[in-house]
Amino acid sequence: MKLCMMTYTMERQGFGIKDIIKTAVELELEGIDWVSTYGYDPKELKKMCNDAGLTVACHTFFCDKLTSGESNWLDEVKQSVENTVALNAPIIMIPTCWNAESSRDAFRDFWIEALVKIAPITDDAGITLTIENFPGKHSAFITAEDYYKAKAEVPQLKLTYDNGNAAFGENTVESFKQSASDVVHAHFKDWYISDQPEEGCMDSLIGKYFKPALIGEGDIDTAGCWNAMRDYSYDGFINIEYESSDIPAKEAMTKAVNYLRSL
Repeated sequence: MKLCMMTYTMERQGFGIKDIIKTAVELELEGIDWVSTYGYDPKELKKMCNDAGLTVACHTFFCDKLTSGESNWLDEVKQSVENTVALNAPIIMIPTCWNAESSRDAFRDFWIEALVKIAPITDDAGITLTIENFPGKHSAFITAEDYYKAKAEVPQLKLTYDNGNAAFGENTVESFKQSASDVVHAHFKDWYISDQPEEGCMDSLIGKYFKPALIGEGDIDTAGCWNAMRDYSYDGFINIEYESSDIPAKEAMTKAVNYLRSL
């Protein structure tokens, strides 16, 4: 399994593109997942990755126009797919977020309808379309069962398995096993899980509350996930994700990478 820089982890703390790439090289990561192109020409980003010896593992983008109800949302998708091609990324991942004003079933149906329209665009570009397990009890896709409801309508859809987010609805190791044949990319993150809500926590489907933690320091069974993925011969990339600001991003990345390499 190959460890991958998730640009979001560092960019959200204010790190620039050059620092993100430099850190990936220093940590001897094998890939990078561009979560947006940050206003850069994707061809320029691809050249920077080539020069650094980094594989572009995935391009992640948000369908903002879709979720805001704009009629021309497919134009945004087409542009993001063009960016993915320019990055030479084999996979595109669309976070489906959550909607507290809708039932999970209705919001999932909303996204499935959209994915049916998106899939032919990614197919034509030769790109694998994926969604991820997304956190929060109002998310459309949390469990493996949620994902397979979408796959029933979009057969070419694959999964970016997020081990921390899957835990919002079910045992995270079992969630991977149920979907292993369709996992083409992965996110690792960690959470402190408690019985009572506190500041900074997110609620879940299992009656627990989740607060961001550094990989290896929280309550997610990271070792169990790692071992299950190894046992199932997963040979793709694993993003390093950290959603807190308690630890500087570069230090957090270093600690997380060292922990995963110790497993």
